[in-house]
Amino acid sequence: MNIAEQFAALGVVPVVVLNDVKDAEPLADALVKGGLPCAEVTFRTDAAEESIRVMAQKYPDMLVGAGTVLTIEQVDRAVAAGAKFIVSPGFDPEVVDYCIEKQIPIFPGIITPSEAAQAVKRGLKVVKFFPAEQFGGVATIKAMAAPYTMLKFMPTGGVSLKNLKDYLSCDKILCCGGSWMVKGDMIKAGEFDKISEMAKDAVALAKEIRG
Repeated sequence: MNIAEQFAALGVVPVVVLNDVKDAEPLADALVKGGLPCAEVTFRTDAAEESIRVMAQKYPDMLVGAGTVLTIEQVDRAVAAGAKFIVSPGFDPEVVDYCIEKQIPIFPGIITPSEAAQAVKRGLKVVKFFPAEQFGGVATIKAMAAPYTMLKFMPTGGVSLKNLKDYLSCDKILCCGGSWMVKGDMIKAGEFDKISEMAKDAVALAKEIRG
């Protein structure tokens, strides 16, 4: 399976903020045990790069990527650390084109038809839709998917167990990015068993919704 297919099979991609590298391995372990062997590690903390390296080395079969990637330099650092995919919050043509040229899987954030057009023009099939809830959620995605039939969306931002069914019931949505099962306070408190249980719940709900 390619990365998009793996995302679709899981239904949910944990969006992780790590402030301390020591939490990387136990968090990866918790997600794997919870049946959610995937993490989009946001690149906006000092611990992100090394955390990706630890996760990728200790759990080579885990789908570890870098999120909140804003520059080409960050792309290089993330990939060198072991990131298997790149996610950006917005559509930066320079970053997107660089990843395409280097054959690095990139899922750029879009929010408008003009950005969707830029993605289609480059042959991209999957884009992030961010921030999802603040920009109309499922209704906006359905409206945008009508002319851009070749695109699938990964909504992130405001997605939770409460509205996961609304999102995953839409056939234009590949998967959802969410942080509810990997909240910073749980990571800080070392509540990895709780994270594992919440990951299990998320996967079970995604399977229930999608059949």
